Amino acid sequence: MTPSYPAHFFLPTPHISFLLPAKLRYPLGRMTSLPLSELLGATVYDPSGAASGRVREVTLAPQEDRDRIASFIVKTKSGNRVLPFSAVSTIDANIHASTSPADWPAANGAEGLFLLERDLLDQQVIDINGRKVVRVNDVELQIDARTEAGLPRAVLHIQSVDIGVRGAVRRLLRGLAPRAALHLLLQRIPPRTIPWSFVDLIETDPARRIKLKISHEGLATLHPADIADIVEDLAPDEREAVFRTLDEEVAAETLEEVAPNIQKSIVESLDSERAADIVQEMDPDAAADLLADLSQDRTEQILVEMTPAASQEVVELLEHREETAAGRMTTEFLALPVAATVENAIGVMREFEGGIESVSTIYLVDSHGTLAGAVPLIKLVLAQPGTPLLSLTQEPLVLTHKETGDNEVAELFDKYNLVTLPVIDEHNKLVGVVTSDDVITMLRSKL
Repeated sequence: MTPSYPAHFFLPTPHISFLLPAKLRYPLGRMTSLPLSELLGATVYDPSGAASGRVREVTLAPQEDRDRIASFIVKTKSGNRVLPFSAVSTIDANIHASTSPADWPAANGAEGLFLLERDLLDQQVIDINGRKVVRVNDVELQIDARTEAGLPRAVLHIQSVDIGVRGAVRRLLRGLAPRAALHLLLQRIPPRTIPWSFVDLIETDPARRIKLKISHEGLATLHPADIADIVEDLAPDEREAVFRTLDEEVAAETLEEVAPNIQKSIVESLDSERAADIVQEMDPDAAADLLADLSQDRTEQILVEMTPAASQEVVELLEHREETAAGRMTTEFLALPVAATVENAIGVMREFEGGIESVSTIYLVDSHGTLAGAVPLIKLVLAQPGTPLLSLTQEPLVLTHKETGDNEVAELFDKYNLVTLPVIDEHNKLVGVVTSDDVITMLRSKL
């Protein structure tokens, strides 16, 4: 479903003069929008009215403010110089400075700055609200009036990004068609914009990303399945950029949702330490399936970087054939002694860090680990704390053996409407559980 955004209307600028810090010629509170593409190449005039150069870039200083324009980089006869926004007096079709070019510092690189043309125009960004990847055709900037320290002041900030035909046409015809005719044409094209607050940047240069402190803050709030859909639409280096910055748990859940070939590509692109941090947060069965698709050398590199406990779980699962219950099962499940009570079960659940599906059933085992019963979570809710779990077991006890094939496992889930299926070894010892998620993944792989 296409997300609905607030409409943003372009206001033609040729005959409107915006007087900035010194005096405001438009009513306080009024907001006026202008596109980045019209600022780029605009002539910059010094206080005497002499042309001093042209706008080459518009910048943000994200460490200070992610939205607010910090400066213009101006191409002058003496090289590129930085014109602070605070030294801009008027914006009409061009820019008028309140200081002379000699006062503008030289633009020696752009460290710590985000350059709107270089880093945003024509780049892919993530539309957080729409949960999709889009291309930026132009950037809508907004001038609004504020009062700071009791004085009127104008601020220029990013309002939205243009992802529609309108921005593309504006840039394509700028300088080729008369300005008035171009504005009339643009007014007939409906705007297609995304508010800047709904945009998450994809930064493929790790050094610059660290300096900018922009690292997929909005993306991390989405459901892992939505992040997976987005990631699958990205180029390989952009996928890597996303997985370098996501929290390990979110990255792990997302990795489980993407297609196996993309999983493999992502893990192979990451360094072994980062890959291990993510893989050990995955469900052990999903981690084992992933590592089984990698080369032996790469698998060993990742296993060495994992914690001993997580590594051991995955190694044990790697020994099983994939198309069997043992190959599909996870070793993260809840099992308690046959003498345990509801109170004991609730205590163990509080500490459990496995997947949500694995909490749906509590398994009972004897002193040898032999499976003795299964208690559905719903029965715990209705029982008193001191109630023995053995009195709440579900009949019949449905289970399967390690070597049971995929088809039979799927049939058991279908026949008994299972959420989890316990897996036992040749001594009837509980060794793992297959979850409904595992079955869905298995069935999808066979389509």
